[in-house]
Amino acid sequence: QVQLVESGGRLVQAGCSLRLSCAASGRTFSTPAIGWFLQAPVKEREFVAAITWKGASTGYADTVKGRFTISKDNNKNTVYLQMNSLKPEDTALYYCAAGFWPLSTLDLISSWGQGTQVTVSS
Repeated sequence: QVQLVESGGRLVQAGCSLRLSCAASGRTFSTPAIGWFLQAPVKEREFVAAITWKGASTGYADTVKGRFTISKDNNKNTVYLQMNSLKPEDTALYYCAAGFWPLSTLDLISSWGQGTQVTVSS
């Protein structure tokens, strides 16, 4: 089992930047990929970005390409999501997720964090 703890979500204005962090612990070796999903009110949870623990393969949803960057610190077992040029439509609960590459669908996820709220005001 992998435990995931997110941090960094808060209220920001449109156009601003924010960095989310996800600290992983436990059997991290059992989940080759880690990344982020978001869930806006009354919407389905959707993929944002993913990265592999070994090497640095990355994947992004089309809606965030060029604005968001995922990175990791293997020594700290921590994954980051740098979010630039934030828009009001980025407002959502952001979840850290661990599982199997490419991590872009819910069936590939084996562990979830509790989520961190990002709110972007216009």
